[in-house]
Amino acid sequence: MQDKILKELDLKHIWHPCTQMKDHENVPLIPIKKAKGIWLYDFNDKAYMDCVSSWWVNLFGHCNEKISSAIKKQVDELEHVILAGFSHEPIIKLSARLCEKVGGDFTKCFYADNGSSAIEVALKMSFHYHFNQGRKRNKFLSLSNSYHGETLGALSVGDVALYKDTYKALLLEGLSVSVPKNKDYQKELVELRAVLEEHSCELCAFILEPLVQCAGNMHMYEASFIDEAIKLCREFGVLVIFDEIATGFGRTGTLFALEQCKQKPDFICLSKGITGGFLPLSVVLTKDAIYNAFYASFNEQKAFLHSHSYTGNALACAAANAVLDIFENENILEKNQILSAFMQKEFSRLKSFDFLGNFRTCGMISAFDILSTKFERVGLFVFQKALEKALLLRPLGNTIYLMPPYIITKEQISYVVESLEQIFKEF
Repeated sequence: MQDKILKELDLKHIWHPCTQMKDHENVPLIPIKKAKGIWLYDFNDKAYMDCVSSWWVNLFGHCNEKISSAIKKQVDELEHVILAGFSHEPIIKLSARLCEKVGGDFTKCFYADNGSSAIEVALKMSFHYHFNQGRKRNKFLSLSNSYHGETLGALSVGDVALYKDTYKALLLEGLSVSVPKNKDYQKELVELRAVLEEHSCELCAFILEPLVQCAGNMHMYEASFIDEAIKLCREFGVLVIFDEIATGFGRTGTLFALEQCKQKPDFICLSKGITGGFLPLSVVLTKDAIYNAFYASFNEQKAFLHSHSYTGNALACAAANAVLDIFENENILEKNQILSAFMQKEFSRLKSFDFLGNFRTCGMISAFDILSTKFERVGLFVFQKALEKALLLRPLGNTIYLMPPYIITKEQISYVVESLEQIFKEF
C-alpha cells in the first residue's frame, strides 16, 4: 500500500528530469526504499542492479560505509559556511589533493555544486580572462555530438539536438567542428585549423569531453586527436576546457582522462563521481596564468564575481576526501583494469546478434549500438525488459551501455550480458 500511495503522490507533485511524464501512464514509476552496494530496493523489497551508477555518480556502491562515516563525522563539526572570506579544513585539504592528483600546472580550484554549473564557471572564466587582457572575445568552440549540461551556457556549447533544439533562440553564439568517427582524424584536424584561422580572434575557448562523449551515445575517440587539437589551439591563442564531469574519477581507466593525453588543457571541470554519489559538488581547476589575470585591486574590477550559496559545502568536501582516500588505499584503478578487460570480453558475446554493432570499451564504460530493430523506441523496450530481470539500464536511444559502480563483480557483469542475450532473443 505504501508503494502505491508514494507513486500517486509522486506523479501528483514531481516533474521528473529528462522524462516525458505521459510515459508513466504505461511505464511504472519505481520509488526506492533503500540501497546497499550495487543494489537498489523498492518498497516491495525487489532488488535492481544499478548498472548506470545512478546517472554515473556512484563509484563505490550505495551507502558506502567509509564515505558515509566521513559525512557523519563532519556533520557534527561543521555542515556549511559561506566561502567568501571564510574557509574550512575539508575544502582546503580537498583542493590541495586535487591539484596534486591532476598534476602539471593546475594550482587553483573554484567550486560550484553541479556539473552544468562547473561548465558555466569555466566558460565565464575563459571569457573574463581574455577580457582582463584587453581582448574582446565572446564565442566558444566545441565538438559535434558533444554534451556539457543543460543550463543555457552549457547547452550553447553542446550538440545533442534532443536537449538543445528547443532552446536555440536563447543560446550563446558558438562554433562547432567535427569529432573524429574513427582513428583517421586528419580531415577533422584540417577543419579545426580552418576554423581557428578564421575565427580565433573571436574565440574564448575550445571545450571538449576527453576520450568519451558520454551523453553523445558513448562515442569514443582518440587521445592523439585531442593532443593535436590542443596544439592548434595553443598556436592560435585559444584556451582549452576539459569537461571531465563524466569521465573523471576513474571512468576511462585513469583517475582523469587528461592523464592519457600528452597535451593539457587550461581548465578541467569535475563533478559526478567526486563525492561517490553522496552529495552535489563540482570544481573547476585552473592554472596560475589564468588566476593571475584576475589578481588586482578591487577598484580595477578584475575579480571573478561568480558564486553559489552552497559553494564548497563542508559535508560534500568531506565525502570527496573520503572518495580520494578509497582510490589511494584500495588499488581501485588496478582492479578496474581487470574488470574493464572482463567487461569487454563478456560484451563481445553479444556480437553473435547481427543487428548489434559498434562494440566499444573505455575503462569502466562498455557500450554497443542496436543497428536495426522493429521497435519504435527500442531503448525504452530494453529498459523495461531489463527491469524485469532486476537490472537498471538507461539506454541512450539505440545505444546500450554499462557504466557500473566499481564494486561490480565479474559474476554480476556476466549476469548483465546473459540478461541482454535473453532480451535480444525476443528481437
